[in-house]
Amino acid sequence: MADFTLKCFLESGNCYKPALMLQLCGADWEAEWVDFFNGAHKTSEYREQNEMAEAPVLIDHTENDLIISQSGVMLYHLAEKFGKFGPESKAEEREIMRWILWDNHRLTGYVSLWRFLKKFLNKDGDPETEFMKSRAMSAIKTLNHHLEGRDWVASERPTIADISLVGYLFWPEHYGVNWDNYPNIKKWLERVKGLDGWKSQEDILPSNA
Repeated sequence: MADFTLKCFLESGNCYKPALMLQLCGADWEAEWVDFFNGAHKTSEYREQNEMAEAPVLIDHTENDLIISQSGVMLYHLAEKFGKFGPESKAEEREIMRWILWDNHRLTGYVSLWRFLKKFLNKDGDPETEFMKSRAMSAIKTLNHHLEGRDWVASERPTIADISLVGYLFWPEHYGVNWDNYPNIKKWLERVKGLDGWKSQEDILPSNA
């Protein structure tokens, strides 16, 4: 048995966040596919492990099968476990948490819904899709501005804040953004791809295809 099991599926950027962290840390882990689009996350069996009925779910077999939900909590757990990409001071911890919370509420929160409505529900141009697009684009502009003159988001080195924020950003074609128009994000994403052990969603997340 691997040290970690990540219950996940390819189409989810939130699943990619802990998967990428596990990969970058060189963890011994395995992916277990969740049939999300057919409601596997809503079953009573699944809810016993995650009452929020969401993916991903991380199981740490090195700690008596500790079950963790919410990608941000997973990132903090793995940072502590491996001593990588985590905060090195209280000030840095606050800054990392600030950006992870902002990501979950603003960037991932709106980009993921915009993408879902456009790519999976074919609602491009609908009022609700346009609303999500406007909110997502506002968040993208905020991130691009923040990265002016910076290599990384929350520190002078890569942290779990960066790993959280990239969750949906390697799929710009899914929602129609050209990173050439946001050069600071484009360069930052290339730096993330240059990290030792980096792999794309398609390389590490399971699919039923």
